[in-house]
Amino acid sequence: MSDMPEKGLLQTFMASSVAFMRKTLVILTASAASVLALAAPAVAAPTDDTVVTFTIGTANLDITAPPAVNLGSAFAGQTLTGQIGPVTVNDQRAALSATWTATVTSTAFTTGGAGPAETIIPGLVDYWSGPATATTGTGTFVPGQLTSAQAVPLNLPRTAFSKTSGSGNNTATWNPTIDIQIPDAAVAGTYEGVITHSVA
Repeated sequence: MSDMPEKGLLQTFMASSVAFMRKTLVILTASAASVLALAAPAVAAPTDDTVVTFTIGTANLDITAPPAVNLGSAFAGQTLTGQIGPVTVNDQRAALSATWTATVTSTAFTTGGAGPAETIIPGLVDYWSGPATATTGTGTFVPGQLTSAQAVPLNLPRTAFSKTSGSGNNTATWNPTIDIQIPDAAVAGTYEGVITHSVA
């Protein structure tokens, strides 16, 4: 009979020990899980690339000039001077090397039946471009003949204007002057000729 209290105390002690061990094991397990969670490296978010393309369009290299101009009148033996109006190069090629050269030529000026006394040859027609009146874009725009002192006869093709550097779209405008030397032998009448500008 004297052993019963001791057995009861032993059983109580053992039950308390088991409960304590279980509680300690749970705490250790949770702590270990926390340590593993902190030590694990972060996983990078998935990525993917998109290649984006687009096109810059290209157009033409063009030149425009007035369709007609009347320079007025003068007498035989005089020089008739006048501007023919704005000439514009419009370069829409969007080129890496956007250079160009504008060229000018002239026909003879004639009246009546275009006989010798009714003809003013191109060699008697002088041309000078003057400076640019307007430009757009980048690069160097070069007048063919900046001043009247540099005027050239149109007996052969001449450089009217040029662009020697730069890229991308651009424009240039100038208002050229022509001097027509009227021979003493020229007969009266209305003379007509054609000044042609081209660009390449």
